[in-house]
Amino acid sequence: MTRYDELPYRTCVGVALINRAGLVFIGRRAGGIEHVDDTHVWQMPQGGVDPGEDTWDAARRELFEETNVRSVEKIGEVPDWLIYDIPRTVAGRAWKGRYRGQRQKWFALRFTGSDSEINVSSPGGGVHKPEFTSWRWEPMQNLPELIVPFKRPVYERVVQEFSQLAVAV
Repeated sequence: MTRYDELPYRTCVGVALINRAGLVFIGRRAGGIEHVDDTHVWQMPQGGVDPGEDTWDAARRELFEETNVRSVEKIGEVPDWLIYDIPRTVAGRAWKGRYRGQRQKWFALRFTGSDSEINVSSPGGGVHKPEFTSWRWEPMQNLPELIVPFKRPVYERVVQEFSQLAVAV
């Protein structure tokens, strides 16, 4: 069995979906062993990059698979890869014990559709298993306090990078 310190990071993307009012989409996670209380179960859409897949394509795919949203325009991108480690206590159970955390490329997208386009109970045209049980629009500065603590530094950086984009248009 590979030691925790030698495990690789899972390559992923994250999406800050910002509506016309300057608020950000957050979804209440349907589950996950790392979610230990009712306060820190919210997150923005994110997910893995398939082998050979471009990160921008992966971001649009993940957003659709988790929210059903396709009506977007790219308005920003964090230039760096952001990394977090999952706690050692759950590392052996998350992602079948293959990763120690994630390295994520983050994108800011303006939502150009209407809220009726968002469907977290039957996302991806009903093809994908729901990852969120509910959703809401939230001021960007509130996001770090709603995420599990080990992801907080990533969310703080995302807020730093995208806060000037979270304005009413």
